Amino acid sequence: MKRPGFLSVLILALGLAACANTIKGAGRDAANAVDATKQAGEEVVQAIQ
Repeated sequence: MKRPGFLSVLILALGLAACANTIKGAGRDAANAVDATKQAGEEVVQAIQ
């Protein structure tokens, strides 16, 4: 009886760890998009001047 419970907890923990990595990656992607947008805006301002 203890083995199926342990296996379920292990699978759940691995699944949650995978979700955490995905969320971190999405956060990095969003930060990179913000940085790229800011840089593009600065380049437009410089081109106008």
